[in-house]
Amino acid sequence: MRTIVLGGTEWLAVLRIGLGLWWLESWRHKDRKAWFERGTGIAWAADVAGKHRWPVVRTGFRRVVEPRPRLMAYVVVYAELALGLGLVAGFLTPVALVAGLLLNLLYLVLMIHDWAEQGQNAMMALISLVALFAMSWQTWSLDEAIGLFL
Repeated sequence: MRTIVLGGTEWLAVLRIGLGLWWLESWRHKDRKAWFERGTGIAWAADVAGKHRWPVVRTGFRRVVEPRPRLMAYVVVYAELALGLGLVAGFLTPVALVAGLLLNLLYLVLMIHDWAEQGQNAMMALISLVALFAMSWQTWSLDEAIGLFL
């Protein structure tokens, strides 16, 4: 493989780190006080799920998320932080990539009507797949430094 400036594994590390920064930005811009104290994030998602065209989304949200809105707010917010930190540092990278892919797919399905969200989540999911199958933790990662997932 021929590349410019960096080698192939370095460019894959750049892609992985960029995805991690994207997750960190998603975490950073959340109004955590509103999410945790007023439940705004889960309330918004409940409204979206309640109007969803697919009954499985409405039912799944009612059964899994609505009974525990405070817990789910913490799960969503801190999952984004953990994904960002894991991908930037390259720690437990395959786990972070799979978890991020699943979270993006959940977001994509929930917000199927929102074209802007679909594009963002589709691209983040694609980057996760490429970074996972190309084993992007081989360079510039704690996983590589400690010999995980070789």
